[in-house]
Amino acid sequence: MTTKNRLYNIVTFGCQMNKADSERMAGILEKMGFQWSEDPNNADLILYNTCTIRDNAEQKVYSYLGRQAKRKHEQPDLTLIVAGCVAQQEGEQLLRRVPELDLVMGPQHANRLEDLLEQVFNGEQVVATEAINIVEDITKPRRESKVTAWVNVIYGCNERCTYCVVPGVRGVEQSRTPAAIKAEMIELGELGYKEVTLLGQNIDAYGRDLPGVTESGRYKHTLTDLLYYVHDVPGIERIRFATSHPRYFTERLIKACKELPKVCEHFHIPFQSGDNEVLKAMARGYTHEKYRGIIEKIREYMPDASISADAIVGFPGETEAQFEKTLKLVEDIGFDQLNTAAYSPRPGTPAALWENQVSEEVKRLRLSSLNHLVSLKAAERTQRYLGRREEVLVEDQNPKETTQVMGRTRGNRLTFFPGNIEELKGKLVQVEITEARAFSLTGKGTVGVL
Repeated sequence: MTTKNRLYNIVTFGCQMNKADSERMAGILEKMGFQWSEDPNNADLILYNTCTIRDNAEQKVYSYLGRQAKRKHEQPDLTLIVAGCVAQQEGEQLLRRVPELDLVMGPQHANRLEDLLEQVFNGEQVVATEAINIVEDITKPRRESKVTAWVNVIYGCNERCTYCVVPGVRGVEQSRTPAAIKAEMIELGELGYKEVTLLGQNIDAYGRDLPGVTESGRYKHTLTDLLYYVHDVPGIERIRFATSHPRYFTERLIKACKELPKVCEHFHIPFQSGDNEVLKAMARGYTHEKYRGIIEKIREYMPDASISADAIVGFPGETEAQFEKTLKLVEDIGFDQLNTAAYSPRPGTPAALWENQVSEEVKRLRLSSLNHLVSLKAAERTQRYLGRREEVLVEDQNPKETTQVMGRTRGNRLTFFPGNIEELKGKLVQVEITEARAFSLTGKGTVGVL
């Protein structure tokens, strides 16, 4: 089948890893001759890159699929693909539920999209969910931004948190080589990108599967070593990384972040619960005391660093007293941002089978209570920006106020200020902060362009 001038659309659900995977798959499709369509109803190929962390995300996928499956009866040449974590989890069951599907592919197969589509165009209905060694990415992603970019450094996860499907759907940890990561960053710098976010499901595990140890017995390739190795890539002005795991977070990493000027003062470290018994039931491998110690150490080295995290309420067996300990941790630390969620039982995870499930009503009340506290603490934390000059990397125009541009501070705070996007996009700008809201800032124009 000829693919030239055929249109494609990708709908992405879930995490940063999924967004990065979608960009790579878009790059493969465009290499094959497909062209992007904003409207999925005009597309000849539709790919849903799915997430199964929460049940509502999964149900949304089925809702979207139902509409397009009906369309396929009228347009038999329409190609329907489900990729990502729901695809990996459900496999052939997806075909039984939606027989109109052409391709079901897990996240480990993202770089194989062209080969899999060749089978589809030869008349096969394909399921690709077997565990494989991830092929090094040689396709140029179709990146949504021209200013900031994702760079995968490690795929998969070896942790066994009792609530999480990620190890089952994304496979075991597979680190890219430092040379491959640096080569991608060099190319991004040459293309004019200013900021790179290094991505991993558990990025602190980077390098554990690569050969070699130092004389002191530690792994030769760690996230800390990688930061030193890629720091001086020309053109890249900012480096971020996510997501960290408290079990493996080290003081050596904190020191590197302080020493390396391009590494932003922003740490995303999920804590999930403030109670040790709940953390043990989650199999997280740390205590709330250890977590607090990490934050204290970060603030010792970088007092102004932004801290964001993830938290779950209503985990099976969580009592009101245990939930209060989560509130206490949030109150004591004062996060700049916190992603919150009510526990959602996921197929194939141990916690989903436990009998001590918390009621939906209790989960709803706890989530509301936590979100209220998060907003109050974030509003307190953000006041420190008032009257200060902050370096903002301009990413786009403010869609709600076209006389303004928007970007992020080094601490990852969304910031708006007056300006012309044609002149300022991709520029580092000094902005005087005049208004500080819980999760965003407004500035009084530019003080100077870097």
